[in-house]
Amino acid sequence: MSTLKRATVYFEPEIHRALRLKASASHKSISELVNDAVKLTLPEDAEDLEAFEERKREPNLDFEQFAKALKRQGEL
Repeated sequence: MSTLKRATVYFEPEIHRALRLKASASHKSISELVNDAVKLTLPEDAEDLEAFEERKREPNLDFEQFAKALKRQGEL
């Protein structure tokens, strides 16, 4: 019995056509291409969440005050 799960995904026509062409050229299925793409993006999300968690205790900076400070220092 397969451990794969089925999902319905709707693509814009241009994206679907590009996927079909890439699948044909790479001898892969569209499912394989989509799985590969998702596997590449999930670690990026995990890294972002980790960075947010690490920085959540840092003080918030008011943008206006930050910009004024940069101007005073000649950075802007």
